[in-house]
Amino acid sequence: MHIAKHTPLSSTELGTLWMTYQTKTMMLQIYAHLLEGAKDEEPGQIMTYDRDKTAETVSKTREMFREAGAAIPQGFTEQDVKRGAPRLFDPVFEVMYLRMMSKVFTGLYALYNSMSYRSDIRQLYRRLTMESQEIYDRTTELLLEQGTLIHPPDVTMPREVEFVRDTSYMRGINPFGSKRSLNTVEVGHLYQAVETNLCGMQLMTGFAQGAAEPEVRMYFTKGKNLAKKIVQELSGVLMNSDVPAPAPWAGKATDATVSPFSDKLMMYNTSLLSNFGLGSNALGTAFSLRSDLPALMTSLSKDIFTYAVDGGKLMIKNNWMEEPPQMEDRKQLTRS
Repeated sequence: MHIAKHTPLSSTELGTLWMTYQTKTMMLQIYAHLLEGAKDEEPGQIMTYDRDKTAETVSKTREMFREAGAAIPQGFTEQDVKRGAPRLFDPVFEVMYLRMMSKVFTGLYALYNSMSYRSDIRQLYRRLTMESQEIYDRTTELLLEQGTLIHPPDVTMPREVEFVRDTSYMRGINPFGSKRSLNTVEVGHLYQAVETNLCGMQLMTGFAQGAAEPEVRMYFTKGKNLAKKIVQELSGVLMNSDVPAPAPWAGKATDATVSPFSDKLMMYNTSLLSNFGLGSNALGTAFSLRSDLPALMTSLSKDIFTYAVDGGKLMIKNNWMEEPPQMEDRKQLTRS
């Protein structure tokens, strides 16, 4: 039996719809700039497809807020994008950015679906997950065809099933003990983390060049250095097991020093990616059986968490952090 559409939104459903509205209105403004300068046919088609789907979702979530009697969030508006501004990134990086964001959204919407109870909201998140996967597929295929996306390393196929027979399999922290080679599960998480942070380095470079506020510029520069540190440390782990680390040679920030996006939008985008990085590191830690890897991931997670907290403080200082819907303060109501 389905929970009817007219059933009031639960607290979790209101929260996930609020987050969806924030991310989708942000992407609408990003597409407003990207499509101004899109010259290549295939990237333009991908952007137009996702822009149209994003606009549909914004309209749908607004309708849900109205039906629930909830205030419609501000999100991001035309004031967060400057029409006619120079391109902050080259065309290859723009596709890489869309691929990275599709990873974030695929994970978010699958999670939001598992937190939803009303059938219409579950249907919304199933559709959004499929749309994000569509963008991931199309951007990945395009970058592979261009030769600008490095394929993960090959591995010799196992010829028989093996079981771990000794706790030395987990050795890693002891500096005097030899570390076993990485298994393919560990390589997968490390490789993806390096790939994502390489993209993040370029994103932070462009944001730092274009930010209007000096303090915000410094924050993005700090983010670039953090991404660089993560790339260096995780690439070192891969190289020590003779596994080549990803090193894309294409896709970068331009020399523009004026951003088409507001500092508020760029800060929110950075916050979203920082939180995604924390979640990815947690997964990498959970599935790593070599003891040095969880220790390294935990250390990097602390750095990312500190960076995210500093970003939150900066957003609050500049009145850029929109407050999510709150639960009733029962203590305050009782005092009243």
